[in-house]
Amino acid sequence: MRITVLGTGYLGATHAACMAEMGFDVLGMDTDPEKISALSAGTPPFYEPGLERLVRRHLKSGRLRFTSSYSDVQRFTADALTLHFLCVGTPEKKTDRAADLRFLDEAIDRLAVVLRGPSLVVGKSTVPVGTAERLAHRLKENAPAGAHVELAWNPEFLREGFAIGDTLDPARLVFGVSSPRAESLLREVYRIPLDRGVPLVVTDLPTAELVKVSANAFLATKISFINAMAEVCESTGADVTHLARALAHDPRIGGQYLLPGLGFGGGCLPKDLRAFQVRAGELGVGHTLGFLREVDAVNLRRRRRMVDLTRERCGGSFRGKRVAAWGAAFKPGSDDIRDSPALSVAASIQLQGAEVTVYDPKAADNAYKSFPNLTFASSALESAIGADVLLHLTEWPEFRELDPAVIGAVVAARQVIDGRNTLDARRWHEAGWSFHALGRPARR
Repeated sequence: MRITVLGTGYLGATHAACMAEMGFDVLGMDTDPEKISALSAGTPPFYEPGLERLVRRHLKSGRLRFTSSYSDVQRFTADALTLHFLCVGTPEKKTDRAADLRFLDEAIDRLAVVLRGPSLVVGKSTVPVGTAERLAHRLKENAPAGAHVELAWNPEFLREGFAIGDTLDPARLVFGVSSPRAESLLREVYRIPLDRGVPLVVTDLPTAELVKVSANAFLATKISFINAMAEVCESTGADVTHLARALAHDPRIGGQYLLPGLGFGGGCLPKDLRAFQVRAGELGVGHTLGFLREVDAVNLRRRRRMVDLTRERCGGSFRGKRVAAWGAAFKPGSDDIRDSPALSVAASIQLQGAEVTVYDPKAADNAYKSFPNLTFASSALESAIGADVLLHLTEWPEFRELDPAVIGAVVAARQVIDGRNTLDARRWHEAGWSFHALGRPARR
């Protein structure tokens, strides 16, 4: 069996490399020639721990290669059973916040014309429910093999920074299928994790489509819930980190994603949350998911609260002030800056008159391309020089390990705001810092 992967972004490049690791011959395809050139040279155009090593290993083994040509896809599939995985991006539309399916539709249309024998196309992209059925009809209409072309849906559940482990050893697998043959082929693809006992849910296409957006909506709701409690804590003098710890001991609630702070960002949760609301409205059940609007609103309010707290520490105005921002990526372990709370805060403060210097160990280059008006430093210490306020915005492990006394020697004022609630408040306070964190009483 051979595998093609259409789309080589975070999802596709990881999936292609991991399928090669599982022993398959894999062809990754993307219409972006720069991305294909980088991957073919063994250098993914984004940071994901362990991915470069895996790509290089299987370029060398011969089980993995990349192309920007659908003709190569046709040749690759000519004499062997091949599964085609759709890993194309479905970004948020700027107009109505629905999922933009243009790239997925284009991939389906261009793939269909090269499918001349029995084929299984497997969607992994996150899509509005009902998309799979539409694409299945589109495939059968446009593929020379016609009714012998089948579509299945196998949603992804990757966490950036942990994507390889989540692919090779997933928490669960979901197969949305319309025939025993499709299920059998997917079982063969995932034989290794299934033999290890990974849970499998076999279901229909619409249920499989709903699994991913439902999971993201639930996780976003959990994050926004504890951040709503942080707002309550700030008005009462309570400590949201202690509250979260107490709630986490309840087995019905658990501690995962119960992390108070600056909120969520990235290329999945925000856009999937909004697209889910739009699709619910199209289906006539928009009222049912109305609460997701407040989930989104709570998340965005945390960013504004961080800006307000920083302004307070600057004496009520940002004019003439210097602010150090630790973090640009939306989360540690990634260089992804899509909808990054850290950069949203930094850019907002800069627009209001402060000089903002940003440091991030992996995402600085991406951040500079999108925010060239911000200043970027090559180290956390350099970013703090002359700062009136220090902001902790992305919870990279190195920030927790820094010595507050060393940082304190270069700042203009020892004021820190922990937007992620992961710094050791006692250490910073003992080093003479005024310490504030979202949802916690200030320590001066």
